[in-house]
Amino acid sequence: MSLENLIMQSLKEAMRAKDEAALRGLRAIKSAIIIEKTSGNGTSLSPETEIKILQKLIKQRKESLDIFIKQNREDLAQSERDEITVIEKYLPPQLSAEEIRARIKVIISEIGAISIKDMGKVMVAANKSLAGQADSAIIGAIVKSLLA
Repeated sequence: MSLENLIMQSLKEAMRAKDEAALRGLRAIKSAIIIEKTSGNGTSLSPETEIKILQKLIKQRKESLDIFIKQNREDLAQSERDEITVIEKYLPPQLSAEEIRARIKVIISEIGAISIKDMGKVMVAANKSLAGQADSAIIGAIVKSLLA
């Protein structure tokens, strides 16, 4: 089942349950999917594109969350936390730091990277391999620590 169909089904269930937090998160996902589909890139979205859309939505909400926390706006911060929780349900399970480190070590050995100068090559391969399973900031930090 495509992400779009899954979101539509979940949206109907959230409406029946009158779950406002789920409705906000699901409507945001639906909106982002529609925008991507009508951007001229084609009519169907690949699983990789769907994951990127969800990651972008989460990143936006985390940035807003940081701002709301700094401004002592707990009501708005809680709203962002709720939406993040809803959106994360549609991402693949996230890997732990140890799992990411192990996978990056394999990538480094496959590429033959030996110094920090090879970080770009490793990052490209790691981001492709771990797409949707790990945040790119965490990947970058681990790659840097392993190559330093």
